[in-house]
Amino acid sequence: MKQDNDLCNNLKQIRLRLGMSQQDLAAIAGVSRQMIGGVETGQYAPSTTVALRLAKALGCQIEDLFWLEQNTPELEAVPTQDFPRDTPLRLSLARVGGRWIAHPLIGNNAFRLEMIPADGEAIYATNSPTLHVKLLDDLEKLRYTVVLAGCTPALSLWARAAEIWHPNLRVHWTFDNSMSALERLCRGEVHMAGMHLYDPITQDYNVSFVQAAVQETAAVLINLGSWEEGLLIHPDNPLKLKTIHDLNQPDVMIVNREQGSGSRQLLERSLQQAGIPFHALNGFDQIAHNHLEVAHAIATGNASAGVSTASVAAAFGLGFIPLHRSRYDLVTLKPYLEETPMQQLLSTLGHHRVLSQLEALGGYDTSQTGEVITTVEPKPVKKKLGQT
Repeated sequence: MKQDNDLCNNLKQIRLRLGMSQQDLAAIAGVSRQMIGGVETGQYAPSTTVALRLAKALGCQIEDLFWLEQNTPELEAVPTQDFPRDTPLRLSLARVGGRWIAHPLIGNNAFRLEMIPADGEAIYATNSPTLHVKLLDDLEKLRYTVVLAGCTPALSLWARAAEIWHPNLRVHWTFDNSMSALERLCRGEVHMAGMHLYDPITQDYNVSFVQAAVQETAAVLINLGSWEEGLLIHPDNPLKLKTIHDLNQPDVMIVNREQGSGSRQLLERSLQQAGIPFHALNGFDQIAHNHLEVAHAIATGNASAGVSTASVAAAFGLGFIPLHRSRYDLVTLKPYLEETPMQQLLSTLGHHRVLSQLEALGGYDTSQTGEVITTVEPKPVKKKLGQT
């Protein structure tokens, strides 16, 4: 076994997500701990036998663990008529009439809203605690569904990539702010919640909020990435906005996010640090319920500024004033990690193709993507007097 500079792996990320040490994995796979360390650091390329043993021990496919880093292929494509010039753009490619056509992924075309096929139909009766559902799809297919709740459009991007690699996998993503997503996870409505909430006391992201919410089951925080958050503004910046202080002007109209969102939290914290009363700002109570609504308000002139991310600003061609770099984590309950659909989804998170997609959005740092941040144990149950 020798070094192969073209062979990449995410063995460490999958091992850590399953709560296994190098020695644990080595014992199950029947190899040495030194071999596990060498493979994870890229110093050694495993034999076919070792690769099969590792995949079996981790409950995944070899393709989930290893891939070859090759030169990116290129092709010639014809741009659409309204294609912007002189700026890097994410593209959608299609073979039309024998030619490759390049469509720019900007504005609304970067975030298309589609009619989602129904899996069933039902009527929620007034006096019934449950639903009697008439299925419209195959029951076996529904078993391979993972539900994500969160606010970043990157979740949709990741979900679509995972479904391509695992054709039986279905990922359903719902728009929810950080606190709402966490609450839905705790209510058992979703498998995974996306969060970017900052605790000024601990000076850390998400962990203290999960600690406060988890009741009976351990939760695991996995990093999706870190992103640049700030103020979206008109690309020409006619009001000459430069800092948070510039929002406190009579001719500036902001758009805000709802309570429980990380973006609103950042705006309020920035205003407090600047000594600006919240309601001194025009539009503080003008609410947008997701990042795309914020961008749309700025792009259509209904607001002068609003908090979102650098990637959303780039997609809509808006100006951007950085305020803070935030860590976005995925929170799931530990038992969910043993389920095949979750393993399939998470096996793709550290893959270079997903990382490349996140980096192409702009403003994303993927250096920790796929790593376990921490495991949060449930609160101890307080015993009543007389209990032993």
